[in-house]
Amino acid sequence: MFLNLDTGMTRDKYFTMMEQLGQEPKDEEIPPDWEDLPEIFVSAVNSFNMLGDRMYPEIGYTGKDYTNLPYYIDLYDIQDTAYFLEILSWLDSRAIKKSSEHLKKEYEKLKRKK
Repeated sequence: MFLNLDTGMTRDKYFTMMEQLGQEPKDEEIPPDWEDLPEIFVSAVNSFNMLGDRMYPEIGYTGKDYTNLPYYIDLYDIQDTAYFLEILSWLDSRAIKKSSEHLKKEYEKLKRKK
């Protein structure tokens, strides 16, 4: 789903594209929608978005501040905390990687201007 979001492909856009191409949509290619995801995943994404960011000059985004995490676990009544934390960890590592790549591109752009 997140790869589809990164490219801007949504379920509606996919169906429009297939219609314009005159092709039948393939089930395995249809991008998932939020309703297709398990509730724990949606709760993890919501919690992730509410957690504060740790950012430092010259380094950029270094991850989420998990200080308030217990409140979100209670708020969403999370039972499988191990899986919930695994999802959060995956989301955080993905965000750190994207931030690092963005910072590297900006640094290279500045380097070329000199």
